[in-house]
Amino acid sequence: MDCWHCRRNAVGVCRFCGRGVCEDHAETQPFVLELFKGKDVTRALVVEDALWCKVCTPRPDPVDLPELDS
Repeated sequence: MDCWHCRRNAVGVCRFCGRGVCEDHAETQPFVLELFKGKDVTRALVVEDALWCKVCTPRPDPVDLPELDS
């Protein structure tokens, strides 16, 4: 796989969109792995340094998906 930016060999894949990135263009960003709903508060298991391509724009807020509710 090649880097999305410079076409060099990619060393990883963006966690958010799947684009390849080389070591010069790789950045990190927090990624929520799992949510745990408690009685009083919802908690999240987060990876602080997930690989990010800097091209995609992960949304800062959750998106409602009512069609998935059953």
